[in-house]
Amino acid sequence: MLNVAVIGMGNIGNTHAPVYQADPLANLVAVCDILPERADRAAARYGVRAYYSVADLLANEALDAVSVCSAGVENGGDHFEPTMQCLEAGIHVLGEKPISNEIEKARQMVAKADAQGLYYGINLNHRFVPPAAKAKAWIEQGRLGDLLLINMTMWIGNPNESSPWFHIRALHPHSLDIMRYFCGDVERVHAFFNRAPGRICYSNVQVNLHFANGVVGHLTGSYDTNPRHNLERCEVLGTQGRFVLDNLYEELTLYPRHSEELTVLRNSIMGGLSGFNATFSNRIHRWLEQVDARVPRAELEASGHEGLAVQEIIEAAIRSFQTGRAEEVPVA
Repeated sequence: MLNVAVIGMGNIGNTHAPVYQADPLANLVAVCDILPERADRAAARYGVRAYYSVADLLANEALDAVSVCSAGVENGGDHFEPTMQCLEAGIHVLGEKPISNEIEKARQMVAKADAQGLYYGINLNHRFVPPAAKAKAWIEQGRLGDLLLINMTMWIGNPNESSPWFHIRALHPHSLDIMRYFCGDVERVHAFFNRAPGRICYSNVQVNLHFANGVVGHLTGSYDTNPRHNLERCEVLGTQGRFVLDNLYEELTLYPRHSEELTVLRNSIMGGLSGFNATFSNRIHRWLEQVDARVPRAELEASGHEGLAVQEIIEAAIRSFQTGRAEEVPVA
């Protein structure tokens, strides 16, 4: 069992904390927030100790791992300092996405974890669902043949504003991680953005992607849909067939190229996911399993390196829009 704490007790921190309390591999011992009233409320809710600084938390608790659920500018501006403090103290870190809204800081966090020999994961929870695992298995089993292209759509209703790049930096680590999960590293991107009337952020984006293995892909993203009509859809085509993953975990369909017989897997109330919050349980449990088992660091799923890889794609997309050219994606 791992002694864990949650840093940052906003909405996401209060999503992580009860997952840790319910997981047999974790012992939630503390919460931390720079706002004392928020830390105190969470401590009372979970029956643990409250801290108002990461320094005090580290000085007084024997921790194995933490979740860093701070927010900040573009939902990633406050991740750097607590992550670096915990890594310096020899503690494994599960960070919220985006890994950072500043790419150099993201690189430093990943390098620090590597130097310390610690596990550093990112909460890219959209990949931690049974239909995604099944789709990945189909690819590995050759059911799609040689991969050719991938289309990804993620449209949600979000009126929040903080900067021109808030939409792509805060939301699309998820969509780009799914694309990388199925098709691997991205080498080049070409992107276009626009703003809905009256918005500060570029709330719509189209990104063309060229993968290292030759696959071509396309991402379309938006913050301007009706929240009741949120859409997450991924389609992967190969020489022997294609699959469509609808709304994250709701339905997965395999379309063989040379057969009329489809394979359809639907989320079931009998053993399926109860809702989106269940993706946090799946992801955090897998994090705990891998840390507890001391798996080779290269095998850590949704690692800091993978979180950095999607952030490198995002920054290359922004550069592409600014330059009007296709841009290379640095290797994470």
